[in-house]
Amino acid sequence: MTRPHQISLLAYEGCQLLDVTGPAAVFGAANEGRDRPFYDVRIVSPDGGAVTTNCGVAVMSHPIGGRPDTLLVAGGSRGLKAALAREDVLAWLRKAAPKAKRFGSVCTGAFMLAAAGLLDGKRVATHWASCERLADRFPALTVDADALYVVDGKVWTSAGVTTGIDMALALVEADLGAAAANLIARHFVLYARRPGYQSQFSPLLQAQTNADAPFAALIDWMQDNLDKPLDVPALAQWAGLSERSFYRKFTDATGKTPAHFVEGLRLDAARTLLAKGLPLKAIAGRVGLRSSARLGQAFERRFGMAPSLFREIHASP
Repeated sequence: MTRPHQISLLAYEGCQLLDVTGPAAVFGAANEGRDRPFYDVRIVSPDGGAVTTNCGVAVMSHPIGGRPDTLLVAGGSRGLKAALAREDVLAWLRKAAPKAKRFGSVCTGAFMLAAAGLLDGKRVATHWASCERLADRFPALTVDADALYVVDGKVWTSAGVTTGIDMALALVEADLGAAAANLIARHFVLYARRPGYQSQFSPLLQAQTNADAPFAALIDWMQDNLDKPLDVPALAQWAGLSERSFYRKFTDATGKTPAHFVEGLRLDAARTLLAKGLPLKAIAGRVGLRSSARLGQAFERRFGMAPSLFREIHASP
């Protein structure tokens, strides 16, 4: 019998609880219903024992050590500075990570890997609020400030908090297949499995955060009606405003003109459909861009690559 795939989740005083428990729950769920566990999930910490997380909840841990197959470092704010000062932890990361099948981080855990010299020359993700700081402090790496998670060779890094769950599901898919990952997502009652290329700054989430009624409801409707005309006259009528008043208030609420905002919604939807392998013409019609030529021009202008190349990179096998 082969041994289970060992996963070590590095925690420390003040780390973000969900950075640890989110991925741990995903890997634990992957073991359910199997004759024997596929994963051996271990929370490790600099000294072992109880580790108090950022919200006051303590988790039990093993002392750092061993040779994990997958090594992930949790993020944190209050405790990160002290963890970075632990040379013994950095030394263990330098020893264990290169020998692992893959290693990575959730949220600001990327700072720990970068401080250990393990991210030089790599493209990585971290929480949007820390992207600039990470790039400034460690110029040998490249920060993708937009992605939910990034895979660069054997290095897997995710953005803030809940994106650790998205990345963990992708890791399960790599090990056990899409059906297993989708079953876990369904069991967790997730709204959707989010791909790594999806932006940390979704137009819908930003609108829900910043826009008052009627714009939040309008944007929900827009998401479901991308194939319809979404010009200023139609949107103003839906909102019950004059065109001039609508344009001004919508731009103030979202930070984007209606046309720019609508294009963003359409192109984000197009990325999801491209990853499913749909033909360009069909996608263009479904997202309201009418022709594959128009889709191609807008897509390349926004993402810097042709839709066909994006589909080749991201389409599910």
